[in-house]
Amino acid sequence: MLDSPNLALLQAYFSPWPHLSQAQQALLAENAAQVRYRKGTNLHSRDSECLGLILLKSGALRTYLLSEDGREITLYRMGPGEACVLSASCVISAITFDVHIDAEEDTEIFLVSASVFASLAKENIHVECWSYRTATERFSDVIWAMQQMLFRRMDQRLAVFLLDERARTGQDQLRITHEQAARYIGSAREVVTRMLRYFSEEGIVALSRGGIRILDRERLRAIAGE
Repeated sequence: MLDSPNLALLQAYFSPWPHLSQAQQALLAENAAQVRYRKGTNLHSRDSECLGLILLKSGALRTYLLSEDGREITLYRMGPGEACVLSASCVISAITFDVHIDAEEDTEIFLVSASVFASLAKENIHVECWSYRTATERFSDVIWAMQQMLFRRMDQRLAVFLLDERARTGQDQLRITHEQAARYIGSAREVVTRMLRYFSEEGIVALSRGGIRILDRERLRAIAGE
């Protein structure tokens, strides 16, 4: 059973809460587990059982597709307060593909089992509507990622990624490796390294071990087409 502060967080993160009956609220509160994952842990993969509903309390998660040859395509990333229903694909029949979810940082989540989530969605129209709305928002992220992959040049994709990281962290110094950047934009590390070296030679970024510092945001925006 969650303590009062964590129960308040659960209520804030799960917007259908006020529309649940007392019995449904009790069911959710009793079956929402706090789970901690260390950085780099895989929470969910296509070979895993249906995980359930994820509500992120702290840390960061990355959701991605993995090809048979090991290539990763990042679909979206999650921060505190956000929800993931793709991890409960067995509950929402419209979801017909499997995703992988990794912890990018030490992370803590509220996890609602697939069976309890399914019961609430079946009995309560507000939960069902919230589930589909949340899934639709995530599919918008997926479509954006596919558009980046299919219709933008590599330099544009990398520029967009660096600007997004800068906006997310509020820092020009990004603690990210070339390998991580390649996973996020769905490319090979060697390709990203060559492009970063070009950006460095042009004075747009400065490269260091395990990090990238943005020197010229305006040039990055011009490359990104913003």
